[in-house]
Amino acid sequence: MEKTIRGWKDELTRAHQRMGDLFARTEVRGRSLAYLEGLLSGCERKNGWQVAERVGDASPYGMQYLLGRARWDADALQARLREYVQDKLGSPDAVLILDETGFLKKGSHSAGVQRQYSGTAGRIENSQMRV
Repeated sequence: MEKTIRGWKDELTRAHQRMGDLFARTEVRGRSLAYLEGLLSGCERKNGWQVAERVGDASPYGMQYLLGRARWDADALQARLREYVQDKLGSPDAVLILDETGFLKKGSHSAGVQRQYSGTAGRIENSQMRV
């Protein structure tokens, strides 16, 4: 198990190295890797506090800075990620299928929550859609 986890972490580091130069500052570059690790962790809720705590930060301010004020090109990052995925999964006979799924929500405080049709519920409910 430990070997498998180390392999995933090594691959995440290699993927991040392909994108790291898009973050001009060293601190932001490091924070972006920590953010990815937090998002991919077993952390139950993926909000700023929980992700920050998961990666060892005392507060969410560094993550908030990364997402709200740090300078980086989202389009360039998306292009690099697409290249990485194509390199790893690409094949002339491959087919990639994306599907959305709904998560039922009781409140309305999470991003993207609204009354909408959810296949999970089979009716219009308060839900959040993800791909």
